[in-house]
Amino acid sequence: MAKPAQGTKYRGSIHDFPDFDPSRDAEALYTAMKGFGSDKEAILELITSRSNRQRQEICQSYKSLYGKDLIADLKYELTGKFERLIVGLMRPLAYCDAKEIKDAISGIGTDEKCLIEILASRTNEQIHQLVAAYKDAYERDLEADIIGDTSGHFQKMLVVLLQGTREADDVVSEDLVQQDVQDLYEAGELKWGTDEAQFIYILGNRSKQHLRLVFDEYLKTTGKPIEASIRGELSGDFEKLMLAVVKCIRSTPEYFAERLFKAMKGLGTRDNTLIRIMVSRSELDMLDIREIFRTKYEKSLYSMIKNDTSGEYKRALLKLCGGDDDAAGQFFPEAAQVAYQMWELSAVARVELKGTVRPADNFNPDADAKALRKAMKGLGTDEDTIIDIITHRSNAQRQQIRQTFKSHFGRDLMADLKSEISGDLARLILGLMMPPAHYDAKQLKKAMEGAGTDEKALIEILATRTNAEIRAICEAYKEDYHKSLEDALSSDTSGHFKRILISLATGNREEGGEDRDQAREDAQEIADTPSGDKTSLETRFMTILCTRSYQHLRRVFQEFVKMTNYDVEHTIKKEMSGDVRDVFVAIVQSVKNKPLFFADKLYKSMKGAGTDEKTLTRIMISRSEIDLLNIRREFIEKYDKSLHQAIEGDTSGDFLKALLAICGGED
Repeated sequence: MAKPAQGTKYRGSIHDFPDFDPSRDAEALYTAMKGFGSDKEAILELITSRSNRQRQEICQSYKSLYGKDLIADLKYELTGKFERLIVGLMRPLAYCDAKEIKDAISGIGTDEKCLIEILASRTNEQIHQLVAAYKDAYERDLEADIIGDTSGHFQKMLVVLLQGTREADDVVSEDLVQQDVQDLYEAGELKWGTDEAQFIYILGNRSKQHLRLVFDEYLKTTGKPIEASIRGELSGDFEKLMLAVVKCIRSTPEYFAERLFKAMKGLGTRDNTLIRIMVSRSELDMLDIREIFRTKYEKSLYSMIKNDTSGEYKRALLKLCGGDDDAAGQFFPEAAQVAYQMWELSAVARVELKGTVRPADNFNPDADAKALRKAMKGLGTDEDTIIDIITHRSNAQRQQIRQTFKSHFGRDLMADLKSEISGDLARLILGLMMPPAHYDAKQLKKAMEGAGTDEKALIEILATRTNAEIRAICEAYKEDYHKSLEDALSSDTSGHFKRILISLATGNREEGGEDRDQAREDAQEIADTPSGDKTSLETRFMTILCTRSYQHLRRVFQEFVKMTNYDVEHTIKKEMSGDVRDVFVAIVQSVKNKPLFFADKLYKSMKGAGTDEKTLTRIMISRSEIDLLNIRREFIEKYDKSLHQAIEGDTSGDFLKALLAICGGED
C-alpha cells in the first residue's frame, strides 16, 4: 500500500488485507487456476482485496511454492479486458506505467493520450521509479525511446517531464510569481508567434504551489485563464499535453475524474484508459477522484462503471472503486472540502464577466437603418446584411436603429423584420431587437401561455437574474401585458414552487458581503431539518436561498459542508423532487458559477437527437452582452469542445450564421 505523505490521510480505496498470509493466497490462486477452466470469482476477490505490496509477496510465494510465474499463469487462464485489469494489478505501479508507455510507443503510430496522462500526472519520485522500471523491464532508455517516437515541442516537454525535476513546494517568491506571469504573457499573448520554450520551462519545472499562484495572477493580469492562452497559442498534441499539465497542477484527482468520465461517456468505452486509471490510482487518491466525480458529473463513479461494463471485468472495477457514493449519500469529510473549493475559488477570484457583443465603433444609426431598409425592399431579402448589422450592434444601438428607422421611413422595423424572415432566424433576430427586460418578460409570458407551463424557462430566468434585472422585467411585463408578473405566476403555478417563484420575482435579494456568524446560523437552519420533513425543509431553503446575497450564500454552502459533509446541491436532490428541486438546484448552481450553469444549459440544448432551439436562442440572446465569453470558456473546459463547434454541428443556414456571430469566435 502506498504510504501517504507526512500529516495527510490515506486516500486510496485499496488497503492492506488484515491477517495476510502470502503462501495461503498463492495456494488459493493455484487452486483457482488448476484443472479445466478457472475460478475467476476467486481470483477477482483475492487480488482486488490485497494491496500492491501484498500482491508482490504473493508473486514471490507462488514462485517459491510452484516454480511458476504467477503473472504468466494469470495471462494464460484469463482473457480480454478482465485479464488486462488483473495483470495490471499484479505489477508494481512503476512497472505498470512502464508497460503502458512501452505499448503506447510500440508498433505503428503512438498513443499520445497515454503518454500525456502518465507523464503529466506523476510526481518526481514516480517518474524516477518509472524510468528505472522501464530500463529494468526492457533494457532500453525511456528518454531515447520517447525522442525516437515523438517530435517538436511535444517531444521537448515530454523530455522535460521525464527528468522528474519539478521544484518542491516550498516558500513561494512573489517576485518570481510576477516574473513568470509576465514571461508567459510576453511569450504568448504579446508576441507575434509564440515562444514555446518559456511555456515549457515554466510549466515543466516550477512547483505546483508556485504555479497555482502564477495561474491566479495570470487571470488577474490578463483577464483570461492560462488555459485560454494555451488553447489560443499552442496546437495539436503539445497543446493537449500543456492543458493536462495545468489540470494536474490545479487538481490531479479532478484531472483523473474527467478522464474517467470521458472514457465511459457516449458510445463505446475506452477500456485501456479506464483500466490504467483504476489500477494506478486505487492506492493513491481514488476517494478524492470519486468525490470530485460525484460533484462534477452528478452521478457516482461506481454507478457509471456499473452501467458501462459487464461480467467479472465490471465486478473487479467496482471493487477498485471501493464504494457507491450515490447509495451512501454522504461525502468523505476531506474530499467534501475539495469539492467545495472547486467552485469557491473560482467564485471568489472575481473573474471579470464579459459579453461577446459590444457597441460597434463609428456607429451610424442612419446608415444602419438605410441598409436594413434596402435589405428588405423589393423581391427577396438580404439576410446576410440583416444578420451582420443586428448581431454586431449592442442592444442600446439597436434601439437607436429602431427609432431612426421609424423617423426615416415611418415604418416599424420589428414589423418589417417579422414579415421578411421566419422560423428560428426570426425568433433570434427579433429577440435581439427587443430591450433585454422586455425580451425576458416575453419569454416568461410564453412559458405560461396555452396548455401546460414551461417551468424550465421560468426557472432559468427568475433564478439567475439580478435584482435590477428582475425589477426591470416586472415593469416591462406590466407595461406589455397589463398584468403584474406576480399575478401571472400565481395563476399559472402552485404550491411551494409558486411561492419560490414569487419570492424571486420581488427582486429583493440582499446585496452585500457575507456575514460569517449569520452564515453559520443559516447553514444550521437548513441542516437541522429532519430528513423526510419535506414541507419544513422547502420553507427553510426558500427563506435562505431566495433572500441572501450570492456572496453570503457561498459562505453558507461552505458552512453547510463543514457541518454535514454534504454538498447543499446533493442534499436538495436527495430530499426534494419536481419543480421545487429544480428551482433550488438552479439557484445553487447560479450562486456557485453562473457562466457554468448556462454552459450546461447550452450543452443540453444541443446534445442528443434534435435541438432545443428555444433554450439555445434564449440564452444566446440574454447573455450576449453579459457573460457569454465566460460561458464559452466554461463550455470548452467542461465538454472539451467549443461552443462554436457545438453550434456549428447542431444548427444550419442563416440561423447558424447569426448564432456564430453572437458566439463571437472559436476557442
